[in-house]
Amino acid sequence: MSTSERFEQLLEEGNSEPTGGWDFSWFDGRATEARPSWGYSHALRGRIANTNAVFDIQTGGGERFAEVLSQIDAVPERIVASESWSPNVAIAQHNLERYGTSIVEIPDDADLPFPDNTFNLICSRHPTITLWKQIARVLQPEGTYFSQQVGVGTNSELTNFVMGPQPTSDVRSTQRAVASATSAGLDIIDLREESLPIRFFDIGAVVYFLRKVIWTVPDFSVDAYRTRLLEMHEHIERTGSFQSHSTRFLIEAKKPA
Repeated sequence: MSTSERFEQLLEEGNSEPTGGWDFSWFDGRATEARPSWGYSHALRGRIANTNAVFDIQTGGGERFAEVLSQIDAVPERIVASESWSPNVAIAQHNLERYGTSIVEIPDDADLPFPDNTFNLICSRHPTITLWKQIARVLQPEGTYFSQQVGVGTNSELTNFVMGPQPTSDVRSTQRAVASATSAGLDIIDLREESLPIRFFDIGAVVYFLRKVIWTVPDFSVDAYRTRLLEMHEHIERTGSFQSHSTRFLIEAKKPA
């Protein structure tokens, strides 16, 4: 197979795979991302086991939350998960209904449709936005918000290669998160941050990632960026991979009694 034929084949593979849900198993053997040392899922299991009402915000397809619930002997009396993208809601219902989870479709920037003091644990893995005042409102006194979030500069190498140099925003900084949580009346009880390597081993994996994680290159399409994709393909063929990085931070905040 010629280089151009391989390039076109990989583009087709990455461009045709469905992007619904938040399952990344398609990347096995094609891309890797190191995981934070704190073990979010394991830590979340221990917290859920000691609650009676838990709310998972922006659950995606519910894959990660279902994995956590599957390893708990006795799930909480009330379990709620929210998702903003309609195609993911049906996937989340399929993945979470066996645990008695109520799935609520809520826009990411909308007020939470629950009374004050509803949950004693709210969790979220990689939310697009965190509404700290709403979280504080629906948490019970001494309840906690436990979240792993995407930090500043994540995949900036990939973004800049495809789009050209882009400005770096501090919207996802730990400092901003702490200030917002504190302003909402919550106490920070844990905060950690790590920078982790990401490697793509073929251009098909890059294409699929950019279609799935749409904020990396907001206007991405294969046709619009074919020239840059070819340059990246040649780089991967020459060096074995394209390396980027992710920034992750863990934040846990508690509502005072």
